[in-house]
Amino acid sequence: MTNRDDRHHRARLQRIARLAMLERGLLPDFSPQALAELNEIREPAAQTDAAMRDLRHLIWCSIDNDDSRDLDQLTVAEALPAGNVKILVAIADVAALVKKLSALDEHAQHNTTSVYTAAEIFPMLPERLSTDLTSLNDASDRLAIVVEMIIAEDGSLQSSDIYAATVHNHVRLAYNSVADWLNGNGPLPPGISAVDGLDENLRLQDHVAQKLKTLRHTHGALNLETIEARPVFDGDELKDLAAERKNRAKDIIADFMIAANGVTARYLASHKFPSLRRIVRTPKRWDRIVALAAERDFTLPQEPDSQALEQFLTAANIADPLRFPDLSLSVIKLLGSGEYGVELPGGSAPGHFGLAVKDYSHSTAPNRRYPDLITQRLLKAAIAKREVPYTTEELTALATHCTAMENAVKKVERQVEKSAAAMLLESRIGERFEAIVTGASAKGTWVRLLHPPIEGRLERGFEGLDVGDKLRVQLTSTDVERGYIDLKRVE
Repeated sequence: MTNRDDRHHRARLQRIARLAMLERGLLPDFSPQALAELNEIREPAAQTDAAMRDLRHLIWCSIDNDDSRDLDQLTVAEALPAGNVKILVAIADVAALVKKLSALDEHAQHNTTSVYTAAEIFPMLPERLSTDLTSLNDASDRLAIVVEMIIAEDGSLQSSDIYAATVHNHVRLAYNSVADWLNGNGPLPPGISAVDGLDENLRLQDHVAQKLKTLRHTHGALNLETIEARPVFDGDELKDLAAERKNRAKDIIADFMIAANGVTARYLASHKFPSLRRIVRTPKRWDRIVALAAERDFTLPQEPDSQALEQFLTAANIADPLRFPDLSLSVIKLLGSGEYGVELPGGSAPGHFGLAVKDYSHSTAPNRRYPDLITQRLLKAAIAKREVPYTTEELTALATHCTAMENAVKKVERQVEKSAAAMLLESRIGERFEAIVTGASAKGTWVRLLHPPIEGRLERGFEGLDVGDKLRVQLTSTDVERGYIDLKRVE
C-alpha cells in the first residue's frame, strides 16, 4: 500500500534518501549536542588585525549553481605588467567557527561531505553555518583564507601566497547566465552591471581560466565531459531529469580551484606540514581504454599515458561532440575512483592522473567537504606558525575514513537518483531506447539511456558487451523503492 505522503514524488524520494543514508552508516540528522553548540555560535567579527588583510574593497563575486546557498569561494582578478594577472581565490573560513573535536565537527567528520540527493540536501554542517555564518554570502563581510596566484600569459604559475583576509562578496552570480553572456548568447546579467568594472574583471578571469586549462591539457589533463542529470520538480512532482553540461563560467571556477588546490598542497609542503592529497592512480583498465580508442581509429600506447589519452579525447570530441559525453563516461569508469592519502614532509604521494598534476589537495569547499576543513586547519596553523593540529596517525585514519564515506555518499546519491529515474520511467514499460554500456563486470552489465540520461541494469542480452559499446534496449521493469531499472537488449 502506498503511503499518503508518497503521492508526492518529493516526499517519497526524501523517505528513500533518509533510509539509504542510514543503511550506509550516514547520519541524516544532527545530534542534540551539535544543535546545542550551534545555538551558542555567534557571527565572528569581520575586523582585520595585524595578521589579517582587509580586502573588502576588491570586487569579489561568487559564481555557483542557481540554487546554491553554501558559497565556499569568491574570485577576483587584477591585471599586472607584462601580461601577468593576479588571481585571488577566497575560501570561506569555516575553521573559525567549527572547532576540532566539537559536536559539530564530529558530525562533519562522520559523514565527511554534504549529501546531494534528488529530493533533499543533507548538509555536512547545519544550514545556519553552511548557508549563513560560514557562507560567503553577497553583501556580507566574511573571514576567508585567500590563495593568491600570479599567472603568466601562457597560463603558467609564476608565484603564489596564502594568507587570512576579510572579504566582501559584491554580487552572487549563476553559472548559466554568466556563461551565456561570455559566449555572446545572452545579456549581461544584472548583478554584473551593478558593480563598476566587474564585467571587465570577469572577462579577465575567463581569459586566465582558459589559459590555465589549455596549459593543463598540454601537460595531459583529460578533457572529459559527462552529462549530469538534475531533477526538475513542479512543486512536489518530479517532471524530468535535465542534463547539465560544462560551460565557460564553470570553467572559471573549476580551473581556479584546481590551481588553488595545487598551491595549497605546495604551501603546506614548503612549511614542512603534512597534507591530505587527492589521488587518482594510473588506470588499471588501460587496455580497454586502448580498445575504445582503436574503435575510433586512434592508436594509444600500451602503457598509460595521460598526454596521449588527452590527444585522443580532443580528437574524439571534435569528431563526434554529441556522443563525446558517452565516451567520457566510459573513460571515467575505466580510470577508477579517487581516494585520499597523506603526504608527509619530504614524501612523494601519487598524483592525480586525470588532472595531470602531482601536488593536489582538496581545500576549496570546507562547508561541504571534510577533507577541505582538515586542510584549512592545517593551513591556518602553517600561516600562524603554530604546531600541526593533527598527528600522522590521525591524518592517515581520516584519509581512509573520508575515502570510504565518500564512496558511501556516492552510492546514496546514485541510489536516490535511480529511484527518481525509476519514478520517471514507471509509466514507460515496453518502450525502446538508445543506450551505451557504462559498466561490465561479474556483478552485472549497466547501460545509460541517451535520453533521458538514466542508467539501468541489462538483464538480458549482455553477453560480449563491454564499457563504451552502443546498443538498443527495451525497458522491462522498474522498482522505485530500490532504484531498480531493468532493461533487455533488442535488435
